[in-house]
Amino acid sequence: MSEERFGEFVLVRRHEQGHVAELVLDRPKAMNAVSTEMARSLTGACTALGEDRDVRAVVLASTHERAFCVGADLKERNSFSDADLRRQRPVTRAAYTGVLELPVPTVAAVHGFALGGGFELALACDVIVADRTAVVGLPEVSVGVIPGGGGTQLLPRRVGAARAAELIFSARRVEAGEAAELGLVDRLVEEGRDREEALALATRIAGNSPVGLRAAKRALRLGQGLDLRAGLEVEDAAWRSTAFSGDRAEGVAAFNERRTPQWPGE
Repeated sequence: MSEERFGEFVLVRRHEQGHVAELVLDRPKAMNAVSTEMARSLTGACTALGEDRDVRAVVLASTHERAFCVGADLKERNSFSDADLRRQRPVTRAAYTGVLELPVPTVAAVHGFALGGGFELALACDVIVADRTAVVGLPEVSVGVIPGGGGTQLLPRRVGAARAAELIFSARRVEAGEAAELGLVDRLVEEGRDREEALALATRIAGNSPVGLRAAKRALRLGQGLDLRAGLEVEDAAWRSTAFSGDRAEGVAAFNERRTPQWPGE
């Protein structure tokens, strides 16, 4: 396994086997609160991962024992002028967008607090694996703002408009069991096993065609919110991008020869 650090607070681990990378939040003294510096580092790490054709799946994880991420760094913002906040906005927005637009499947490994922008980072992933210590929520209206990392758009896509409205307007925290029941997280695992289970899922995902994975994610994301006819056109375009690829040829050959595919990734 190799490690690459992006600034002081973000780490990328590339696993030698399985084509899986970890995007690790590593600001333990602040429970991974997203500062301006950390946001810039997240953006840089996502850019690097997006350009790495060897990576087929990404796990978003945390080094803190009791928190995934507690959201924006409110201590930093307490010193901001209005002008400072305006300057910071595109920086933080780019960080959340960076996770959302990773071209490969992403799995969040959540434990402890995942609040505000922290939960939005998880929502930007395709699948959320959470252990039983997880506490999630979007409490932004309780401090005078609204979710600004995609929460007002990503949450209703998961749980529906009415449920999202109740959670955002009430600013309440939701513990792991209820979060799983409401669909706020996708898989609930025993305490301390979120990273292990997320890596296992990512490894399984990464065993599939890299061309197929990227195209499937593109179709899923671009098709959201479209009517059925338009969505099927998105799917058809994504299918055509795979149908004449080396991966498709290898996949069919491996199936017929009863062997494991050796994906060319093109």
